[in-house]
Amino acid sequence: MAMQIFVNLAVKDLQRTIAFFERLGFGFDARFTDDNATCMVVSDGIYVMLLVEPFFQTFTPRPVADARATTEVLMCLGVESRARVDELVAAAVAGGGRTLKPAKDHGFMYEHGFEDLDGHLWELVYMEPEGESAAPAA
Repeated sequence: MAMQIFVNLAVKDLQRTIAFFERLGFGFDARFTDDNATCMVVSDGIYVMLLVEPFFQTFTPRPVADARATTEVLMCLGVESRARVDELVAAAVAGGGRTLKPAKDHGFMYEHGFEDLDGHLWELVYMEPEGESAAPAA
C-alpha cells in the first residue's frame, strides 16, 4: 500500500476556509467533514485536514501556533505549469489571501506562493521536465 499524508492545520472559520480553497479548485471528502473539521483532497494520497482551533487543540498539549506571527510549516505543492502557479496565486489573493514575496523564475523552476486566511504559507512550484530546462534567471 502506498503511504498517504494527512497534514493537519488549525483554522478559525471552517466554512470561510472551505470557500477559500474551493475557489482554488480543491475538493473535500464529505466522510471526514463536520462542524469541527474537513478533509481537503490535494491529490491521491495527499490530504489536508482543516480543523477548527478548539478541536485542533484536542490533539496536542502544546499551544496552537498563530500562523500569522510564526511559521509552523511551509506547504509546497508541485503543479503542472507556470500558468497554474499564477492562476492559483491569483485565486488565493482574490479570495482574501495575500502574497508575501514576488514570483521567482529560476529557469528550470518557477515558484510563487500565498498566505491563506489563517496565515498558513503555501508555496507553488513548477519544475521543467528533465532535459527541457532553460538557463537559470539572474
